[in-house]
Amino acid sequence: GGSSDLVSKLREGAPADLLLTASKKTMDQAVEDGTVTKPKVLATNVMVMVVSKGNPANIHSLQDLSRARHFVLCDPQVPCGDISQERQVADVLGKVSAGEADAGWVYSTDAAAAGDDVEVIDIPGANKFANQIVGAVTAEAEHPKEAQEVLDLLATDFASTWRDRGFTPAE
Repeated sequence: GGSSDLVSKLREGAPADLLLTASKKTMDQAVEDGTVTKPKVLATNVMVMVVSKGNPANIHSLQDLSRARHFVLCDPQVPCGDISQERQVADVLGKVSAGEADAGWVYSTDAAAAGDDVEVIDIPGANKFANQIVGAVTAEAEHPKEAQEVLDLLATDFASTWRDRGFTPAE
């Protein structure tokens, strides 16, 4: 689920030992309300623009968006969308890959996972606004020691796996 949905479920009593979010803002809210303790930044991710396979709208840069008939972004409540309308990154990606939209903004990792279904266009300056992937042991963890060990592993020994999936490991 989306970061805000996961935190809501934890607040409602859903069992979990470890929470990973794609939103530092959402994790900060989870800390504030006592849902988790001591979060760690694990990796970062940046936004890219994706266009349909074959790029039928001939979009190659942000300046070309003026000729897009349909451009999609994420809803403001999810980490990818302090900008737009779709409920989650997967929805943006799905509309672009299905040809229902000419272009959209998604995380580089989502674009990479889509493979040949989309073409990727870098967004100049996006790295200045990198999204943080954050993890924390939940306050109600049944196995807090083991959850902390997994979190520590993700933060230290997982760098090559983060890179393999298109993330930048936290420093």
